[in-house]
Amino acid sequence: MTVPRDRIYAEPQLSIAGFRFDDQVVAVFPDMIQRSVPGYETIVAMTGTLAERYLQPDTRCYDLGCSLGASLLSVRAAVGDRPCTLVGVDNSPAMVERCRELIAAQPAGAPTTIHCADITEFPLENATLVVLNFTLQFVAREQRDNLLQRISDALQPGGILVLSEKVCFDDDAHNRLMVDLHHHFKRAQGYSDLEIAQKRSALENVLVPETLDAHRTRLRRVGFSSVDVWFQCFNFASLIAIK
Repeated sequence: MTVPRDRIYAEPQLSIAGFRFDDQVVAVFPDMIQRSVPGYETIVAMTGTLAERYLQPDTRCYDLGCSLGASLLSVRAAVGDRPCTLVGVDNSPAMVERCRELIAAQPAGAPTTIHCADITEFPLENATLVVLNFTLQFVAREQRDNLLQRISDALQPGGILVLSEKVCFDDDAHNRLMVDLHHHFKRAQGYSDLEIAQKRSALENVLVPETLDAHRTRLRRVGFSSVDVWFQCFNFASLIAIK
């Protein structure tokens, strides 16, 4: 099936509203994220590899901010008929509706449920794998500690959190370099300077990145014994945090 091309910001807009995961975004999301996030396919694939190692029988995997379920499908493929339960949560009704369709189209695999809910309030329990792939950056900063504490409390000893985020850097020159390299990546994927600028305006104050040190410090504070980066490309990184 041909994936629709992302052209949401291709034409000049008089006013740019804050970015939302609405029907318009859902329709082009697979194209948008692959052309916007360097290493996205690798992170999704390796989420399945990590699930194969860490997701234990009779426990749960939560994908918080599951969007269209790419990580869940990677986990399902990796764990096969292992007796575990997969739970996806997203607060976008349009995302959840399409995600359910995509999961239903591949019925083989671990039981999987998709919920339309606020991840800061959704109950979590008996987990050995939690996935936050490019989700925490959209959560209000004052709610991040509590969410990560709830995830840590829900994980069994030896369980892991996969946390993938757009990040920023304390050194201004290095931060500008990483932003410039990311924009170069997007141009190479066919985005125009207009699209890049308008998308950046839409995400301002909606996507709020933090430094890797801030993530490491918070994760250790809420109870993870081992935290570090396993993948990074420019200002996009993925960390593994072990309970």
